[in-house]
Amino acid sequence: MERVPMRDGYGKALLELCRLHDDVLVLDADVAKSTRTEWIRHEYPEKYINVGISEQDLVGTAAGLSLTGFVPFVSTYGVFLTGRAWGQIRNTVCYNNLNVKLGGAHAGISVGPDGATHQALEDIALMRVIPHMMVITPCDWWETYKATLAVYDIKGPSYVRFGRNPAPVVTDKDTPFDLYKAAIFRDGRDVTLFANGLMVHEALTAADELDRQGISARVVNIHTVKPLDLDTVCTCAAETGAVVVCEEHQIMGGLGGAICEALAQHCCVPVELVGIQDRFGESGKPDDLLKAYNLSSSDVIQAVHKVLKRK
Repeated sequence: MERVPMRDGYGKALLELCRLHDDVLVLDADVAKSTRTEWIRHEYPEKYINVGISEQDLVGTAAGLSLTGFVPFVSTYGVFLTGRAWGQIRNTVCYNNLNVKLGGAHAGISVGPDGATHQALEDIALMRVIPHMMVITPCDWWETYKATLAVYDIKGPSYVRFGRNPAPVVTDKDTPFDLYKAAIFRDGRDVTLFANGLMVHEALTAADELDRQGISARVVNIHTVKPLDLDTVCTCAAETGAVVVCEEHQIMGGLGGAICEALAQHCCVPVELVGIQDRFGESGKPDDLLKAYNLSSSDVIQAVHKVLKRK
């Protein structure tokens, strides 16, 4: 299967937005090569602003630019953007419902050798809790491209989370994408696998093996964590009667938290969570880290067998 970095989709989308719209600006915190905003610096230097390694100033500057009619796209590592600049995101951008677009790069454990300080494992929780913030976790580079284009067309703050390393490409140019609608990638009757990010690939791989075991697994790509597509989530959970949530994030506060909150209120079924189990990351090869942190397709399969016993 082809593997392409999700950040390439982000950079490609920014190039397209800069070409199409005079009001787009791209702001960077001195990590242009890592976030692919260097492509903007080279092609549209008049639309590129580097504020340096100062994430709070990065967000504050973007907020001010949005008030003058620009649509700023803020780009830096997700762990620093959501952590260091959380106060500015909450009190300046979201409190005033400003039209600022946040791009969180290097998300998840699969950042690899950069290690715990650079692996954003809590960013979804930090963004999801703030009123007005839309939170999106695309599954591959095509979906990152489409999501980045799509947030331009909505008014208000958004956070698009994407990884660094080459990731399996599970969609294509013609795969439908709707910010507000979860996508059923595979139908099934016994259990629903809700996933996002690169865990969509792991869920699809697990579903293939489960099928050989006689278990029919539905795979749903929840690319938008907030606002959550409640209709699809509850319908799939009710129809299959069991759920496994798969994400490259802490099991607290992320997609798993969002799904459990929704099902507890609307459709009580057994749920198992595949994600980071209250641990910090560490340095290593991306594939090795996914296995070490129990995020592989085999871990998804184990969770399915466990949840089916509770069905």
